[in-house]
Amino acid sequence: MLKKLFQSFRPPVRGQHHRRTTPEVINKSQHSLQRSQFSRHAVGIVERLQAAGYQAYLVGGCVRDLLLGITPKDFDVATSATPEQVRAEFRNARIIGRRFKLVHVHFGREIIEVATFRAPHSDEDQADSHRSSHNASGRILRDNVYGTLEEDAQRRDFTINALYYDPVSERILDYANGVHDIRNRLLRLIGDPTHRYQEDPVRMLRAVRFAAKLDFGIEKHTVQPIRELAKLLREIPPARLFEETLKLFLNGQGAIAFEMLVDLELFEPLFPASSHALEERPTYTHTLISQALSNTDLRVKQGKPVTPAFLFAALLWPALPGRALYLQSQGVPPIPAMNGAAHDLIAEQCQRIAIPKRFTLPIREIWDMQERLPRRSGKRADMMLDNPRFRAGYDFLLLRESAGEETDGLGQWWTDYQDANDSQRREMIRELGSRDDGASAAPRKRKRSPSKRKREDDQTWD
Repeated sequence: MLKKLFQSFRPPVRGQHHRRTTPEVINKSQHSLQRSQFSRHAVGIVERLQAAGYQAYLVGGCVRDLLLGITPKDFDVATSATPEQVRAEFRNARIIGRRFKLVHVHFGREIIEVATFRAPHSDEDQADSHRSSHNASGRILRDNVYGTLEEDAQRRDFTINALYYDPVSERILDYANGVHDIRNRLLRLIGDPTHRYQEDPVRMLRAVRFAAKLDFGIEKHTVQPIRELAKLLREIPPARLFEETLKLFLNGQGAIAFEMLVDLELFEPLFPASSHALEERPTYTHTLISQALSNTDLRVKQGKPVTPAFLFAALLWPALPGRALYLQSQGVPPIPAMNGAAHDLIAEQCQRIAIPKRFTLPIREIWDMQERLPRRSGKRADMMLDNPRFRAGYDFLLLRESAGEETDGLGQWWTDYQDANDSQRREMIRELGSRDDGASAAPRKRKRSPSKRKREDDQTWD
């Protein structure tokens, strides 16, 4: 599969896909798009802007996806109107962003994003930091240099995203041979790949996401610089990387995206601790993460809800037990060792990907359940079933077992316990006896008195 994704159908002629001042015009009789397929609100914005004397088109992913027979998630508009001019036309509009200023036009729960045509950055533009700014490595820090439709097409990232649809004339304007690449299922950057990745390293992640989502090959010149430039992702703000990571792993093709990230050396800048675990325990780590992502992909395709907390818990878990064992070797008891290791691991990860607190707390709870699930004697098992995080913790236990982790049949025990009636459950508890039952997520260093174990349990429930 990966070999298929990294390919070139034919060597591009220099300039063939990169420099067109006039577009290929594809009339309504030559394509399959119909204006009724687009959001009526987005079409209305285009019509209103055109009536006001501006150029305006539906652009990017919505055009690409409909040409591929995919239902778009959102609809974007590109226009010659400035953000201030767009806001003046729509009372329900709001200007957002500093790095890349654009307009959100609200229609109830639907938001249409309207962006002004962008142009290349000149030396004169760079003198105005409110319009144009780059850092030392070439990354664009501010991109508010406005231009023409032709210039905007060259500023788009991939040829398949540089397609402009006019719902009034029902024509497609193609400045970068994007329709050709869609037909050939090929992902190709516009311009010099090294320069474009330096401008915005997130384009490397977008290349992976589009290739995985659309089942496209990546043109050889587009893929060639990625491994060398992967380290540039460390400069990207962690909050932006969180959003990009969700897009990568929650689009129904997360498992293949993970394979591509590892192959292109993009996984390490995103998840350094997990990447180290992948080197230390390659089979276990790869299996656990791949299985978690495959399960997530299936839920996405079935229309079931997915939680980023469970996914991040799986992505980071392989790095956790080793850290907990190290703390135990320093004399820290098992549960405090797990808690300390979890706190440090999440804090480090948030330096790369800013996982919000609404997800880090459930991550900690899922991990904490791995220490509690082996402790089933007395009333603990029934209390565990009543815990709101039980299901996530139980599913995570099964995930660990599917990756080859030995838990002494703990997953099957909990499966049977959930299906058993009350008398059967009492018998299962009696069979456990008074022994120290089950395996622990982090092996214990020494036995302790029951009272000391109880105090630790009470602390971690808080």
